[in-house]
Amino acid sequence: MLPVIETALPLLLLWGALGYLLGSIPFGMVVTKAFGLGNLREIGSGNIGTTNVLRTGSKAAAAATLILDGGKGAVAVLLARALAGDLAGEDAAQLAGLLAFVGHCFPVWLGFKGGKGVATFLGLMLALAWPVGIACCLTWLAMALLRRMSSLAALTAAVSAPLWCLVLGYQPVILLAVALAAVILWRHKDNIARLRAGTEPKIGQK
Repeated sequence: MLPVIETALPLLLLWGALGYLLGSIPFGMVVTKAFGLGNLREIGSGNIGTTNVLRTGSKAAAAATLILDGGKGAVAVLLARALAGDLAGEDAAQLAGLLAFVGHCFPVWLGFKGGKGVATFLGLMLALAWPVGIACCLTWLAMALLRRMSSLAALTAAVSAPLWCLVLGYQPVILLAVALAAVILWRHKDNIARLRAGTEPKIGQK
């Protein structure tokens, strides 16, 4: 259920800090400004994630945000693996991924008011355990096509992650997957309320 702790504490702290800094880059806001789409905080829900960027009407900006937000989670994991070498193991990679996720949800630069973490979650899962990451992405896609609700697709993918870890033989990642799913559920509490009330907007709906 847990990765073997084999990395020295100072290095764990270093990779955790680097993961957080990577994750805290608000690519949604950067992309919308670069595309000349205005201040993302004043658009739609004000969230900095892909779904709200899509509300600007620019699919290209939304796609760029999805790739960049997912990429920062993956890069945090891969950097911890590649640069730490023999001095660090999967514990450092998992911590870097976790803190990248935390950085996206709670970026210090934005008063700890960030996104909901779905793209970053998918990116870090692809880097940590690619079969699990692919399964989560396919779960998201299937639900998005079936119900046309980004929030429901995200919740389904997040909740399925621990099960995919178990089925596909990635038990050391299960606890991390449970923690990430719990945060995603909490960050989507307003969406869950709207889903229950039948008022949750469809993908692309403003």
